[in-house]
Amino acid sequence: MSLWQLTWRRFLRNRLAIVSGIILILFYLMIIFADFLAPYDYMKTQEDYIFMPPQHIHFIDKEGHFHLRPFVYGIETTLDTENLVWVHKPDYSKIYPIHFFVHGKPYKLFKLFPTDRHLFGVEKPGTIFLFGTDRVGRDMLSRIIFGGRVSLTVGLVGVTLTIIFGSSLGTASGYFGGMTDTIIQRTIELLMSFPTIPLWAALAAALPPDWSTVKRFFAISIILSLVGWTGLARQVRAKVLSYREMDYTAAARAAGASDRRIIFVHMLPNAMSHIIVVATLSIPGMILAETALSFLGLGIQPPAVSWGALLEDAQTVSVVVQHPWLMIPGAFVIIVVLCFNFVGDGLRDAADPFAI
Repeated sequence: MSLWQLTWRRFLRNRLAIVSGIILILFYLMIIFADFLAPYDYMKTQEDYIFMPPQHIHFIDKEGHFHLRPFVYGIETTLDTENLVWVHKPDYSKIYPIHFFVHGKPYKLFKLFPTDRHLFGVEKPGTIFLFGTDRVGRDMLSRIIFGGRVSLTVGLVGVTLTIIFGSSLGTASGYFGGMTDTIIQRTIELLMSFPTIPLWAALAAALPPDWSTVKRFFAISIILSLVGWTGLARQVRAKVLSYREMDYTAAARAAGASDRRIIFVHMLPNAMSHIIVVATLSIPGMILAETALSFLGLGIQPPAVSWGALLEDAQTVSVVVQHPWLMIPGAFVIIVVLCFNFVGDGLRDAADPFAI
């Protein structure tokens, strides 16, 4: 068996990593089919349902009758004249069955196929807000699903740039040594000396406010990669320093192999398992950094949405106490970060030949 086959076989023994990997796959499928899964337009405001708590799915009504099709109750909205807020209570006299593959807002699946089918919904005037609504009546479930597109992909884009910068500069530093090694290592030390969050915040605040969502997304990804590559570069440098003294490297050099061939054929493939592990463990840091920047109002800006931007509405204690469902995006961040860490730990153990 090859090295990759042995690594994969060892990885399959880690059940926690496998379960975490399956959960991550489901999350990425969720953002791929976000238009189909989201019951509402994530930007649609509904003034009649401001700060509405999550609706519960029922199979048994108040009279004790069992329904084969799940349903939600209607909503009765009244004004609390003392606190001047709208109060939403279930209207048990109105039952709205949940239907699947319903018609809704038109969209293009994969930006190619026009359709208006959504996974579930209820007939009007009924509503189904499983995670409640925000301060302007937007469906939290739909916003969480679409927010995952930014929060989950910014980590992948950032880590891709980190791998490119870290592996190339780390390999050059370790293989060539001398002045090249000195310049790269001093640059790394300079970047690592900056406080991470203030540096990210300063660079994010310097972005032009009139930039489009796409430009700002890639700019945030690059900002997160500016510091993230330094750790990988140092680890790859250490690996290359040891590989440079190996017999197979000396044999390749004696056979007349060029530096390019030695690096890309002999060194980087041997370090690839370590690079993959480090990259997997770096993704949670990227996600948390984007969440922190968006939470502070320096990351993704409206009309775009991310999990960090959703948590921005829950900055005050009074809002969290009165509307705790606004903290639900934080649970998604925690789950994804934990899953990436478990998968990274599994890959690290599988790639370590001395692990039991």
